[in-house]
Amino acid sequence: MTPGTPTPLALTCDGALAGHVTVPGDKSISHRALMLGALAVGETTVEGLLEGEDVLATAAAMRAMGAEIRRDDNGVWHIHGVGVGGLLQPRAALDMGNSGTSTRLLMGLVASAPITATFIGDASLSGRPMGRVIAPLSAMGATFAATPGAGGRQCLPLTMTGACPAVALDYRLPVASAQVKSAVLLAGLNTPGETTVIEPIATRDHSERMLAGFGATLRREASPEGRRITIVGEAELRPQAIIVPGDPSSAAFPLVAALLVPGSHVTVANVGINPTRAGLIAVLQAMGGDITLANRREVGGEPVADLVVRASPLTGIDVPPENAAAMIDEYPILFVAAALAEGRTVMRGIEELRVKESDRIATMASGLAAAGVRVEELPDGLIVTGSGGALVAGGATVAARLDHRIAMSFAVLGLVARAPIVIDDGRPIATSFPGFVAMFRSLGARAEA
Repeated sequence: MTPGTPTPLALTCDGALAGHVTVPGDKSISHRALMLGALAVGETTVEGLLEGEDVLATAAAMRAMGAEIRRDDNGVWHIHGVGVGGLLQPRAALDMGNSGTSTRLLMGLVASAPITATFIGDASLSGRPMGRVIAPLSAMGATFAATPGAGGRQCLPLTMTGACPAVALDYRLPVASAQVKSAVLLAGLNTPGETTVIEPIATRDHSERMLAGFGATLRREASPEGRRITIVGEAELRPQAIIVPGDPSSAAFPLVAALLVPGSHVTVANVGINPTRAGLIAVLQAMGGDITLANRREVGGEPVADLVVRASPLTGIDVPPENAAAMIDEYPILFVAAALAEGRTVMRGIEELRVKESDRIATMASGLAAAGVRVEELPDGLIVTGSGGALVAGGATVAARLDHRIAMSFAVLGLVARAPIVIDDGRPIATSFPGFVAMFRSLGARAEA
């Protein structure tokens, strides 16, 4: 996020939300489209790319390592790649802004390339742990010099040198993480032999889908240890024409708002419903949410649907911990939904949230309590006792901690508060959802500073 003066934000509304909206392209798919397009020989085109700050940081990094990337006047991105193994030595540090996904996946690419790269980021990213990616990539031969962080973390700024040839690896994920899995698979692209990742719990599979689409040889098979994903190294990637579906993590905000604001009826069009990403929809439906998946189809190898959402009374549930991998980024807005539900919603097994852009458990617990919501913070989650549909008190200023999902979640809570909820700084929202405020205005909300 660009340094500057904080910009407070509050959303309010006097009546129902209504309309037909779209959300930005899927951030996970956008990152991967740029990276794999930059490794293919020939021109890859991408329509619907998320043009938020995180994805633009990925584009800038791939340009710095030799790819030609441009956006035409129709919003289509054109990528001329350097080929697997063709990454060039960047002349300056790669500034990843606030994007942990960019950083960790690009570390995978560099791990098997004969180059040295330094990664830097903003204050939030510089405090986030990189050790879980460093461990397997070190085993493949890459070397690292990281900055010591709180609690013994290995953090940015970080300089790494790739190994060429790298050493193929058979790696079992100690913690479910699509980013770590993807980093190892991307390192395996330019590594002789076969590199395997074993995930005990299935995580989002965009990397596997897209790698196969670009022509990498990939196997997925069940085993007693979990799902085994194997990539054959020294691959040759073919350029693709990619259409990016709407991001389900971004769709979560108008979806929950429509469920909570009485009388609302909203359609969120063209949303990716990949089973490894659609956990929030199933949980909200289990709580009583009226959500219909209409016009189901497949776009670019990804399942897509239009979400038709009507305001509904919600009931608290115990959310199964095994759901976490399919909705880890959506928990902050689920906490907001739980704040208006009848009874208690128990959410455990989500300690991963403590090492996101902020400690999302502690930050959400603090802000919810300030807005009049009953919460109990757990080491691995949160228990929220809802209002049964009554407006929350509000009247608070909450700290977003430079975290875009925290800021957007509290903005939605402000729509069902008796007094405004002010987010101390709305600027981080631009990292993933530049049109967030405009979209809510189109549905009938007001934005105030």
